[in-house]
Amino acid sequence: MKDRAEILTITDLAPNRGAKRNRKRIGRGVGSGVGKTSGKGEKGQKARAGYSVPDAFEGGQMPLIRRTPKRGFNSPFRVEYKGINLCHLNQFEDGETIDPMSLFNKGLIDGRKRVKVLAKGTLEKKLTIKAHAFSKAAKAAIEAKGGTAEILP
Repeated sequence: MKDRAEILTITDLAPNRGAKRNRKRIGRGVGSGVGKTSGKGEKGQKARAGYSVPDAFEGGQMPLIRRTPKRGFNSPFRVEYKGINLCHLNQFEDGETIDPMSLFNKGLIDGRKRVKVLAKGTLEKKLTIKAHAFSKAAKAAIEAKGGTAEILP
């Protein structure tokens, strides 16, 4: 049996020396080292209660975001499409109707996005495809296989 001195118990555990420090208790008298002005120096805006500055404030200098030149325009009304290539549609069964929901279920698009069918790759099956837009070449390839391309509103 082991000697009692060799058995480690939870009461023997302690943090490493210097790993834990008491928090700085400011404003507790001049003898504490951080009394009187509580580490805020003498007077001024920064010494007052409720002091705060904006994140981009640079001491009165023109902030970087305002100094940099601005260019272009981003329309808040632009319509974004998720492109689907013809080669990705070959995983559907022959004669099947494809709409954005079926594309979502197969993991080809994420969420509620408008779909545009593009002509990359070759289509090997006759499909009815319902999408928001088609490239000219994609529409021609779908109809060449005997399928239909329907535009959704």
